[in-house]
Amino acid sequence: MTSPTIDRFSITGKLPHAKQKADIVVVGAGQAGVAAAVAAAKGGASVLLVDENPVSASLMGLDTPLYFGGRMTRAVDNKARMIEQVFASDPQLEEAFEAGVEVSLGVYAWGAFQNGPGMAAMPEAAIGLADEERSWMVAYKQLILATGSRDLSLSFQGWDQPGVMGANGLHALIKRYDAFAGNEVLILGSGDLALNTALMVVEAGLKVAALIEVRDTVQGDIGLADKVRGHGIEILTGHVIVSAKGGADGVEQATVVPVGGGDSRTLVCDTVCQAIGVVPAIELFNVLGGKLAVRSDLGGHVPQRTGAVSTALANVLVTGDCAGLGSLDAAAHGRAAAALALAGIAGQAMADEPVAAQAPGLDAHAYHTDWMAALLKVGDDSIVVCQCEEVTRGDLTAVRQPRYLGAPSDVAAKRDINSLAADGPLNQDQFKRLTRACMGQCQARRCREQVALILAQSSGVDVSKVPLAGYRAPVRPLPMSVLAADDEPAALTADWDVWFGIPTQWIPYQDIGSDREPYHIANLTDTI
Repeated sequence: MTSPTIDRFSITGKLPHAKQKADIVVVGAGQAGVAAAVAAAKGGASVLLVDENPVSASLMGLDTPLYFGGRMTRAVDNKARMIEQVFASDPQLEEAFEAGVEVSLGVYAWGAFQNGPGMAAMPEAAIGLADEERSWMVAYKQLILATGSRDLSLSFQGWDQPGVMGANGLHALIKRYDAFAGNEVLILGSGDLALNTALMVVEAGLKVAALIEVRDTVQGDIGLADKVRGHGIEILTGHVIVSAKGGADGVEQATVVPVGGGDSRTLVCDTVCQAIGVVPAIELFNVLGGKLAVRSDLGGHVPQRTGAVSTALANVLVTGDCAGLGSLDAAAHGRAAAALALAGIAGQAMADEPVAAQAPGLDAHAYHTDWMAALLKVGDDSIVVCQCEEVTRGDLTAVRQPRYLGAPSDVAAKRDINSLAADGPLNQDQFKRLTRACMGQCQARRCREQVALILAQSSGVDVSKVPLAGYRAPVRPLPMSVLAADDEPAALTADWDVWFGIPTQWIPYQDIGSDREPYHIANLTDTI
């Protein structure tokens, strides 16, 4: 039996092996990630723990990975100081070092790849990493994703200016980096996230202007709410923010109004913190081809799991908030992932625990829907939804093409959300391609969820029925110079005749493999 002939134009057998290897790669140095890394190292595996903190000032400016809202001081420009702050705020890291874990801080995981459909030429499972100067691949036997959660953001008049930010971003600037530039914070939401955010702001010696809640009752723990009120902080239930106004440095005041109508109030503040919710950070899992489940009780779209930490993806485990908000104790969850990873390396069968039943929690989709409905009621179609691409609410629901393409054709002008809905279920990827919403530099971290909410409300369907736009690598905005730093080997580029950047790219496709191909190669190579 003869082996099949490999097309010399394909990349089969040409992709280089990763320059760095580890038995287990853990992405994310939160409680779950560090616990997983330490347990795996103590189990005898070589472990690489990657965390993007300290985040560079340039990424903070793009509100990546969290919604920092331009409220960081110049201290974030000092990388050495930032690293010191990360260590000071996270004593777990010392335990990881002592356990023999290789810890890489300020390193971004921009993609992850495993051999499979569309990736059949991969020589091994690998994760793409980058810092501010270079990118590289690390081969792994087991991958543990402990990527945490990111901020949910919703739009209102004036939200696209410095001083409007997320709760996770505010927590990072105050607690992790000691680099918050504001003084008085207006907080949106009244769940545990918002209440704890208010207490954190007070503990830091700053002011809380008020908490704003669209529902008629406080949504979080009553004991926490009492502590907040004990500091003289007002919780305005049944209210929604209308606008934030400011000057050269961003927000200076915000206007709120009762949801059912009534007199508005203006509150002095230099920061509006959106603490309505956070969502699991599923980007890396998604680019690996992992299937998502819609679990409103776990925060929205989460990895589809076959057990407490296992997934249908071979050698990929999820733990902590990225597996679903409010799940098991983070450290215990991390150790469970480490145990399965160690068993996988040893080739031993080990049953995962079933997905644990969750304690009754906040219905995230219903709560987010209530907020979006109230914001749509007090705002208009001119409010920008996607800041990077300047797509407004009106552009989105009218399915307008980007302005730089000029006036739409008569056919395109007749298209809107209703005509698309009539053709079948709404799909956010379709709107993304037609309007460019979610295609900007922040990679939809400010708009992905709210676009889904607006599409759902405008078409009368539940938001759980609107799939989120898909992710692609790189899942972090990075300079092309960084991604291009690792040059391709000569064997990889030698016969890519129809690819850009290669002199022989101009061979007519129909002549490839024919007796005319040598003619094109000889002439084009000599003249270009």
